[in-house]
Order: sequence, then structure tokens, then C-alpha cells
Amino acid sequence: MHLLNNAVKAARRAGDIINRGSLDVGALTVRSKDYNDFVSEIDHAAEAAIIDVLKNAYPDHGFFGEESGKQDEDAENVWIIDPLDGTTNFLHGFQQYSVSIALRQRGQITRAVIYDPSRNDLFTAIRGGGAFLNNKRIRVTNRPKLQDSLIGTGFPFRDFTHFETYLGMFKDMVKKTAGLRRPGSAALDLAYVAAGWFDGFWEIGLSTWDIAAGSLLVHEAGGLVGDFEGNEGFLDSGNIVAANPKVFVQMLQVLAPHLTDELKSQKK
Repeated sequence: MHLLNNAVKAARRAGDIINRGSLDVGALTVRSKDYNDFVSEIDHAAEAAIIDVLKNAYPDHGFFGEESGKQDEDAENVWIIDPLDGTTNFLHGFQQYSVSIALRQRGQITRAVIYDPSRNDLFTAIRGGGAFLNNKRIRVTNRPKLQDSLIGTGFPFRDFTHFETYLGMFKDMVKKTAGLRRPGSAALDLAYVAAGWFDGFWEIGLSTWDIAAGSLLVHEAGGLVGDFEGNEGFLDSGNIVAANPKVFVQMLQVLAPHLTDELKSQKK
């Protein structure tokens, strides 16, 4: 449990920094990393705090952070960190953002923490040990039909390579679900699937740090996670579908007609 406990400690410390920063967002220094991709001093401070906690506890571990990049990435244990998932929301005062921390051990995600500092919601998971929200066990929904389901997604906002494809997916999903939601933090979207607040989620082209922790949460909550053909490799491609088992299969069926060669599983 010490690995998870230290990850929680790190996430809460980052959350404190984020909450303090949210009191006066207009005073923050913000720069653009890319088109529609912003980073603030809070992102950097939160990530530094996370790494400080974990490096002090585990000096031989590696790190893969959104802002700081890779450190000792060939280590047996690597922490995958998104210090502020939903920066654009944060900068606009829209309280839908999170801290995401995952531990990869020998290539497998084994620990996950997603912390929502504005609501003080703490999602955690240990591989083989279930998923929890504020220490209470959570499960994906048992809703059997996609047409009755509430589905989360994320609109492309940096890379518009697959924009038309996404619009086709979106159009069909609108017709075949009870509703779509786009809150703006993929880590929280996956946590919401695990908690049963969403029945499913899909998005194109996410980064590893966006989905590493959330994918374990969904898995440990009894859900399925895969790429657009239901296969592994989503952590590398960033193309992800997550849902309860019955809705997962139906989502893949809706997405299938829209898959270009680039969006299909890259089998080695």
C-alpha cells in the first residue's frame, strides 16, 4: 500500500497548489505549447511537487511527466504524471480538472490515482485490488444498451488530422445514445466511467499521461478498455474506448465504419 499512499500524498500536494492558483487565475503566467495547448506555472509547480514526493520516497524510480518529460524511463518502476489534466478549464475558472498519477511496473500499470481538487474526490486503484472513490468501492454500470447510455468524449482541439472522422463518430453516437458529454478532462472522464457516472467514453489521440491511471481504474471497476478495435495498445496510440462490457462492444460497432487505416490497431 505504500506505493499508492505516497501517490495519494503527491496528488494531494499538487491539488493544494492547484486550489491556491485557482483563487487568482488572472495573475498566472501562461504560455502556449502548441495550438490550443496551454501550460501555466501551476502545471509546472504541481508536477514538481509530485516528483519531489515520489523521488524522495523512491529515488531509483523513473518519471514520465507531461511537463518535465522522461527521467530514467528504462527503470523497472516509472511514474506517469499529468499534474493538471484540463488546463484550459482551469484557466477559465471551469472546475473540471484533475491530477493523474499512474505507476508502470515492468510495462504494466499497477497503481492509479486521479484527484479532483475542486471537489476533493479521490479515485484510486491497485491492479487486482479494485477501484475506489474516497475509499468506497466503485463499479462500472450494468446498463445493457448503448441507446440508454450516457457517453463521455473529447473533441479534437490541438490536432485536427482526424477531425472529419471524429465528427462522423460523434454524429452516429448522438443518434445511438441517451446523450454525449464533453467535460474536458480525459482522466476524470475515465474515472467517471469507473464510478458508473458515465456508461462509456471514447477519444482520439490522447497522451499516455491522460489515460494511464484512468485505464486501470476502469479495468479494476469491472469495465473494458481498448483501442478502437478493442485491442491493447491504446496507451501508445492514444485512441481509447472504455465502458461497461456490454456497452463497450456496442461502441466499437458504432466506431467501426469510421476507422481509417491510421486509426486501426497497429499489429506488430
